[in-house]
Amino acid sequence: MRVLHVFKTYYPDSFGGVEQVIRQIVLSARPMGVEGRVFTLSKSTRQVRQVRDGEIEVIQAPTNLDVASTPFSLSALKPFKDASKWADVIHYHFPWPFGDMLHLLGRPRRPSLVTYHSDIVRQRTLLHFYRPLMRRFIGSMDAVVATSPNYVETSETLQEFRDKVSVVPIGLSEASYPAINPERVAYWKDRVGNRFFLFVGVIRYYKGLHILLDAIKGAPFHVVIVGAGPIEFQLRKQAESLGLDNVHFLGALPDEDKMALLSLCHAVVFPSHLRSEAYGVTLLEGAMNSKPLISSEIGTGSSFINIDGETGLVVPPGDPAAFRKAMEQLYEDDGLAAVMGAQARQRFESEFTAEKMAASYVELYRRIVRVN
Repeated sequence: MRVLHVFKTYYPDSFGGVEQVIRQIVLSARPMGVEGRVFTLSKSTRQVRQVRDGEIEVIQAPTNLDVASTPFSLSALKPFKDASKWADVIHYHFPWPFGDMLHLLGRPRRPSLVTYHSDIVRQRTLLHFYRPLMRRFIGSMDAVVATSPNYVETSETLQEFRDKVSVVPIGLSEASYPAINPERVAYWKDRVGNRFFLFVGVIRYYKGLHILLDAIKGAPFHVVIVGAGPIEFQLRKQAESLGLDNVHFLGALPDEDKMALLSLCHAVVFPSHLRSEAYGVTLLEGAMNSKPLISSEIGTGSSFINIDGETGLVVPPGDPAAFRKAMEQLYEDDGLAAVMGAQARQRFESEFTAEKMAASYVELYRRIVRVN
């Protein structure tokens, strides 16, 4: 079976959570007899081209315009149609309004499904005009996938299409990550120690890092921030204005360094405070590495991964004092941190492996192909 994944960005242009999910699905479904390709847009090319992400073939069309975090391409329709002819199933990843347009204009005669990664939260005015297109697109799908039961219950859009919705939790494959390198561990231990709190992710408005910075003013512990993004400069200025000497901005790093830092950290922090954060792959990476987790209750998949009092601590969103208290609790109680980290690992093994995720998708692919 051949599956074409469609999303607005992909490696190496962007290293976000959806891109990671696509990669994990493609690689983990391959041993189950499913070949995957990716169709995406890219700002780094002026013509349609094929590149590779390791073993994965990626078809890139040039980005001509970007409006409200939505890239558009004037030359994407034909290559999308060509790529669709190769596929037995087309797997869209939402939200990407231009992807909706590609589907409705290209009219691929293939079974199709969409993974609904997030509601549209920030662009409320534009959503008013986009909603008819969105409903038509989702309504045309043979299946809709949510990444957690929490999101199904709290999303108005998913409730509208509930008869089509299946839940497939995002999972990770440890084999897709590099082994922990003792030399990199020693390097980072020398730079940042081994009792710090770690954040990993693209630095966006909904990640709540401004809340985290407020929380650690005057704290005896350190925070390491791995990632880059559109508001990184603002956060650095905030840290400077707060006089913080206990935060380290490391920028984007390769997986080898990320794994070294995950092995060293005391706990993983995830202060996202808005529903734009629909899941939290970083929390899975922390759980995979037996680390306790701290996150905020925003009614999304983050609280499906991190169970309060079991795998870590969950606090009210946008509350620096509550976040600080949770950090202090884990910092001062090594025994509690170790127990929660072990339970996070157990939950990862039972619920969040890439193999389990891929098996669920392969079953869904086969079901919609049989129906069609």
